Formats: sequence, C-alpha cells, structure tokens
Amino acid sequence: MDVLAMPFGKIYDLLVQKVVRKCGDGADVDRATLWLTGYAKEALDEAKASPVSYGDFFRQAPEPNPLRLEIVGKVCGVSVADIEDGLWRDVRTLDLIVDRLAKGRRLDAILPH
Repeated sequence: MDVLAMPFGKIYDLLVQKVVRKCGDGADVDRATLWLTGYAKEALDEAKASPVSYGDFFRQAPEPNPLRLEIVGKVCGVSVADIEDGLWRDVRTLDLIVDRLAKGRRLDAILPH
C-alpha cells in the first residue's frame, strides 16, 4: 500500500513510537509536525483521530514552514534536498526529523531558526 494513502493517524503513531522506543519524547514529534506544517495543535489532534490520509495531511498543511527547506540529510540513502516533489520532500523531512529525534538529538538543534 502507498504510504501516502494510509491513514495519517496510523503512520503518526509509528513515528511517535519510534522516538519513544529509542529514547525520546513523543511530544517532540507533535512539536516538529506543527513547526513543519503550520497546523494548530487542535487540528493535528483531529487529524490523528480522523481518516485523513498521510498524503492529504501534508497536501492540506495550512502554512508549511519555509525554513523546512533548510533541513538537509539523507533518508533511506536519498538526500532530502534532492527530492523534487514537494509533497515527498515534506514527508521525508518529517522522517528525517524523527530519525534524528530517535538518535537522541534535541528538537531545537534539529530545526533551523
């Protein structure tokens, strides 16, 4: 199944579990997602409980943070900066942030200011 078609809440739970299992705080995934997409906390919570797809969650982001484009690194051997499709770049940027959180990095050290 295409990850973009999967329910946002299901994928999101997996991202939080990865961070918590490895050593982090699951709330950092919320903070990173809010920073990345511009959603309000209430809207994020609603999306987690709704049937919205992972792809639609990113497509409908109210105010994607322009600084998200400054986040660089590789996910599955692919440089995030080299991903031309904006939707996939945003999806992989969140993956990259989660990977770094799971390695014990602090969120304020990951996100550009």
